[in-house]
Amino acid sequence: MKVSERLIAKAMPIWETYFEHPFVKGIADGTLPVEKFRFYMIQDHKYLMQYAKVFALGVLKADKEADMRFFSGMLTAILDTENATHQSYLAKLGVTKEDIENTPMTLNNESYTNYMISIATKGGLPELSAAVLACSRSYYLIGKYIEDNYPEAKNHPFYGYWVNTYTNDIFRQCDEILMQMTDRFAENCSEEELQELERIVLLCSEYEYNFWEMCYR
Repeated sequence: MKVSERLIAKAMPIWETYFEHPFVKGIADGTLPVEKFRFYMIQDHKYLMQYAKVFALGVLKADKEADMRFFSGMLTAILDTENATHQSYLAKLGVTKEDIENTPMTLNNESYTNYMISIATKGGLPELSAAVLACSRSYYLIGKYIEDNYPEAKNHPFYGYWVNTYTNDIFRQCDEILMQMTDRFAENCSEEELQELERIVLLCSEYEYNFWEMCYR
């Protein structure tokens, strides 16, 4: 079993709970109250700005040019491609830069992003990859679940853009490359080190669940 497969199998019981969470289901069937999505968009924008820093640390820690280019490319994808979705929704929702700046990060959001940055700072590339895996792979799986079970979700006049962002080929290719990189970075890890990677993924997965819960409640 590949390391990425091992980590995914470990976290899957948590990730599967996302599919039935009322926030995710509300996006899928189009019933999510817009004010909840507005709150999510502001907090997720703040999250992305910190998440991007983890990939910036990947550029710093990488020894090979190809790895530096990968992390740099992921950083660009977050700041340009994924952030474009956020900016589009924020504009539709009438959220200004001042609104974002004046809205503090929630405790869960700040704790989650600080944890990822801490792991990426103290650890090596295996730990860094594990820290970002929960977000990337769980969004991939959420997108796939919605696509398979709510075929009209992509066409929803408001939430369709969000669904399409996490089901398009570019996002899926980036996620797949991240899985491959995780396998390569962790290929020489001991069993004790692999268990630590599992712990990181599980903690980040719990943070992810709490993010959905925070935004809905």
